[in-house]
Amino acid sequence: MPMYHRLGDVPRKRHIQFRENGTLLTEEVMGLEGFTGNESILYHLHSPCRVKELGPFEPIEREEWVPEAHAHRLFDTYEVEPGGDEVTGRRLLMWNDDVEISLCRPTETTEAFFRNGEGDEVVFVHEGSGTLETVFGELPYREGDYVVIPRGTTYRFRPEGEQRYLVFETPGLVEIPRRYRNDSGQLLEGAPYYHRDIHPPARLNTVRERGDFHVKVRVRGGYQTYVVDYHPFDVVGWDGYLYPWTFSIHDFEPITGRIHQPPPSHQTFAGRNFVICSFCPRRLDFDPEAVPIPYHHSNLQSEEMIYYVSGNFGSRKGVNVGSITLHPSGLPHGPQPGLAERSIGLAETHELAVMCDTFHPLRLTSLARGLDDGRYAYSWYENATAPPGTADGDLTGAGVTSHQ
Repeated sequence: MPMYHRLGDVPRKRHIQFRENGTLLTEEVMGLEGFTGNESILYHLHSPCRVKELGPFEPIEREEWVPEAHAHRLFDTYEVEPGGDEVTGRRLLMWNDDVEISLCRPTETTEAFFRNGEGDEVVFVHEGSGTLETVFGELPYREGDYVVIPRGTTYRFRPEGEQRYLVFETPGLVEIPRRYRNDSGQLLEGAPYYHRDIHPPARLNTVRERGDFHVKVRVRGGYQTYVVDYHPFDVVGWDGYLYPWTFSIHDFEPITGRIHQPPPSHQTFAGRNFVICSFCPRRLDFDPEAVPIPYHHSNLQSEEMIYYVSGNFGSRKGVNVGSITLHPSGLPHGPQPGLAERSIGLAETHELAVMCDTFHPLRLTSLARGLDDGRYAYSWYENATAPPGTADGDLTGAGVTSHQ
């Protein structure tokens, strides 16, 4: 994120002596794109290279489910079995070379630390609150927050109450869409959010404790555990443009128009060959002849995943809070029969959802097979043939946010 931030004590210039009680501190430049991208400079009590013991390496294993038919799919994820902590409890649902999409309902809290050495992370907090403790300081989060964690950040969660996350991990960079920024990096007046909506770490807590601490690092397609003899949060100060931050989905300002706006108007983040969008409560299209519901479309180069967060998803029986729809490439999709007619005259929507569009096909895991309802591909046919006024007929709702 191109916004300067500073916490703690730093020297007057880079790369000069900086001491505490006469001891020279260790300067670490943490940056992207070979010293030409965003970076921050951290000052440690100890060398961040210092390792007491090498633990085991655990390769990541994925069990793929290849369905017999290429079709639209609906997954009911709300009752997915909880377990593990905020990292080990992530259950991969779908992935490709650009992004992994996981569900997480942690039941444990670990004293160990985690660092993703392979990519950036976006954790959408569907339920719960707490603090993300990081090497950059403490980052409070709450329900509805996107927690953006750049690669190389050492962190651990300190949750409050039950937690439910939707997690995106990518070997590329997670950025604010460039069309929202000017040449200097400032967010434009027409952008759907502003710098005030972005929250960096609030407080730096330098920990001087010694002892054995475990750091789990994702790297080279697996997890490597290290044991260090100092607390990883030994930073006395830092400044720069690279750090974790939060943005609330409730602070996204929807873009509306006289007629229906396309999905890019909801874009929140840009990744390598994928985007993350936020469907938020908003006023609907105001032309007297507008059809205020997504039109049928064949987004031929994309796969569309929508996670339903809150609201009344009446566009189809079975789409509830925590449901995920997947519309794969090569197939048209759109609202259920009769819903376009029913939507005419509606003035607003109160649904909340997170969408991820990828530009390469997504692969499914065995977890997806167990959550698949098996009937979603037929829902346009079944709704069209159901008697009017029945639960599955034309009176099931407007569905003005979703792309079903």
